[in-house]
Amino acid sequence: MIRQSLPTKRDMAADCILGVDPGLSGALAFYFTSDPNLITAEDVPVAAGEIDVATLARRLEQMRPTVAIVERVGAMPKQGVASTFKFGMAFGMVRGVIASCGIPMHLVTPAVWKKHYRLDSDKEKARALALRLWPSSEAFGRKKDHGRAEAALIARYGAEIILRSA
Repeated sequence: MIRQSLPTKRDMAADCILGVDPGLSGALAFYFTSDPNLITAEDVPVAAGEIDVATLARRLEQMRPTVAIVERVGAMPKQGVASTFKFGMAFGMVRGVIASCGIPMHLVTPAVWKKHYRLDSDKEKARALALRLWPSSEAFGRKKDHGRAEAALIARYGAEIILRSA
């Protein structure tokens, strides 16, 4: 788990927005509106090939996000039945944990949040944008960190668009 820095109690008292790129290879990002340069991004906890719901719940209790922005995803063309089922299970588990923690949740499609940032389906472009927005963060340094980058951008989209219009 790589983080830019651990939030202080002052940071945790501020509005913390959870961004989620769902799936077993997905990620979580905690974005603090009081300090837009502060981002914490990490992989979704997985154990025995499934979302580790207990660890996820503990992490959400620790970070205390005030709202969650979750990417609304669906089955992808040419994806096998077993893969689609596992992906759907992971999506449902993440949503269930967020709901059980009492965190208000908004769903946003990839097309909507990516349009806001002028991104397409190229995950490397999302990672490059996250590196520009949070240059001191180590969370997006590896090519495989595109899920963390997308989760961070989803959280920031929530702050800029969803919460601003609420």
